[in-house]
Amino acid sequence: MPSRWFRPANRDVWMMGVLNCTPDSFSDGGNYVDVEKALQHGQAMRDAGAAIIDVGGESTRPGSKPVSLEDELQRVIPVIKALTAAGCTVSVDTMKAEVMRQAVAAGAALVNDVSALTFDAESLQVVAESGVDLCLMHMQGRPETMQLNPEYRGVVDEVSLFFEQRITACLQAGIAESSIVLDPGIGFGKRLEDNLTLIKATGEFKRRFAMPLLLGLSRKSFIGLVTGAAVDDREVETAVAGAVGILHGADILRVHDVALQGRAIRMASVLS
Repeated sequence: MPSRWFRPANRDVWMMGVLNCTPDSFSDGGNYVDVEKALQHGQAMRDAGAAIIDVGGESTRPGSKPVSLEDELQRVIPVIKALTAAGCTVSVDTMKAEVMRQAVAAGAALVNDVSALTFDAESLQVVAESGVDLCLMHMQGRPETMQLNPEYRGVVDEVSLFFEQRITACLQAGIAESSIVLDPGIGFGKRLEDNLTLIKATGEFKRRFAMPLLLGLSRKSFIGLVTGAAVDDREVETAVAGAVGILHGADILRVHDVALQGRAIRMASVLS
């Protein structure tokens, strides 16, 4: 059975709306720590066209510090319960197996792990037993240190090798191949040139793995390096980078401003 996260024929690519229930995320930290505000924003993103709402309780911005399991659970589980009760499809953005376990019990349909299930030894088993979908992202290092002199000899080949290893580990653990989505990890332990190369290599990843590909480009620091735009003024550049990704075969774009990016995605989708 093919993955449901491939871009549907003659349809726009999927949108994943970002819902950071954190005080310190790089773009919208502190905006949605209240459950009611988070619910309203998640519903608004769903109504604007987001197919899935990605709920996170631990910032993974460069230099961010880890949070305790208790704090992360307190931030995300009530929000996931509220969103799923309101009919939203929810993913949980976490590296912790216990957060994954409780998030799935609360209704999450996808685990989005920036460590590709390498951070917590129990996470492979949790995802395998749950049967939910999974996004495997590449990251060099950990959020706290990932932007301290990242280095690659060939970023596409190195990310591909990582994907091969993690896909194998997932299949051996009993995770269905059709449940896996790949994310090259734009901005996660990458230099500017690495990020640009990976976006342009979207089609190459699709050819190598025949799996849905997610791109998280929204408001990332590489945009600021190219244009000098501040974090809260990068939607135009996000749209352009996203369009390039769509033209090369991306299936899902992870975005902050769903209404605005939805317009750009519509235009890029009809041209691709």
